[in-house]
Amino acid sequence: MTAPLHLPIETRRQFHDALREAFAEMARVGCREAWISDEDFADWPLGELAVIEHLGAWAMSHRRLVVVARHYDEVVRRHARWVEWRRQWSHVVECRAFEEAEVGQIPTLLLAADLLAVRLVDPLRHRGAVSRETGDLLRFRELIDAVSQRSVESFPATILGL
Repeated sequence: MTAPLHLPIETRRQFHDALREAFAEMARVGCREAWISDEDFADWPLGELAVIEHLGAWAMSHRRLVVVARHYDEVVRRHARWVEWRRQWSHVVECRAFEEAEVGQIPTLLLAADLLAVRLVDPLRHRGAVSRETGDLLRFRELIDAVSQRSVESFPATILGL
């Protein structure tokens, strides 16, 4: 059965389910690159065991995940499993910070190249869509590229001390 090209997201639960399914599809189908971006990822299910298992199945040395946030405080606080997974897979995960971003400038977005995108246009009310439309995927890639270019490397996988 072919997945629909466009599905609306109208609730927090639908958003979380869409993210879970996107991570599962990334693991099942594979994609060379993926991007996730949000102000702080506080409302993402990144720390869930199933999400970590899907990311583990997806991650290979030739793949790349770019993560963009204003800061990573909430990731550390809420998503310990993801932080640990990221340490193990730091060679495929690039974390970037865009601290000077204006409100709304960092999209709430998961983009799995050539597969699908999960995007909230209104993160407060959890309004958005899952899209498989080529035009949307291209537009979201341009959006995340523009945000990434204005960000800097951040959130090192390990902290070296003296």
